[in-house]
Amino acid sequence: MIASLMMYLRPELEPAHTALWANIREALADHGLNSPSYLDTTTEEFSVWQDPSLVLSQTCGMPYRLWLHNQVSLVGTPDYDLGDCPPGYYRSAIVVRADDPRQSLADFQSATFAYNQTFSQSGYAAPYAHFTTAGEWFSSTIQTFAHRQSAISVASGQADIAALDAVSWLMMERYDTFTAELRVLDWTEPTPGLPLISAKGQDHAAIRTAVASAIRTLEPHHREALHLRGIVAISKADYLAIPNPPATVAEYDAIPS
Repeated sequence: MIASLMMYLRPELEPAHTALWANIREALADHGLNSPSYLDTTTEEFSVWQDPSLVLSQTCGMPYRLWLHNQVSLVGTPDYDLGDCPPGYYRSAIVVRADDPRQSLADFQSATFAYNQTFSQSGYAAPYAHFTTAGEWFSSTIQTFAHRQSAISVASGQADIAALDAVSWLMMERYDTFTAELRVLDWTEPTPGLPLISAKGQDHAAIRTAVASAIRTLEPHHREALHLRGIVAISKADYLAIPNPPATVAEYDAIPS
């Protein structure tokens, strides 16, 4: 068995994640479901998501619709109570340096864009949709492999602009001093948030009930640390309806190895 909640891991949040998993395990046991004692924090993400013994993990909407939707069970979507987003939805903060004189999206057409992964909904697909409605996509890009590294690359001047998952940005503003060097230029449109998944054959309805109970009974300071409010049901169809950038742009024809 394996379980991993890797998407919003930070050292500052380790106690809250540990407490949340303890609550989930207890609620799963109440439903007669076994689970691992500890969250896995080291196994590569696709190895987790495709593990036939997966009890619970969190993925991104884009990998879910590209590769995983027929391989896993959709458990539900955490609600992080984000401003201007429906429950369970999120958006991307488009950040630039605070002292950059450019003020509009059009001003950044020749800028260098930092992104975490081409298969990231918030880091790539959402800004692609947002920018290509206003003009051409960036001719200069750099890959950073993490939202935090994208933010650092802008703050340090390596890149000019990046799109960051709203929850990740919230945590960076809370814990990282480099955010003082950044400002939000714009926000993308809300899309379904990062879904919780389990392996096919798992009792996803019972797991969703267990997660809901675990969040509800989590100590308030841990719940606030995670900015976690509950879990909602967003349909598979809603996830699959979100457009992907052209494969010629993103180069995601196969599951990354």
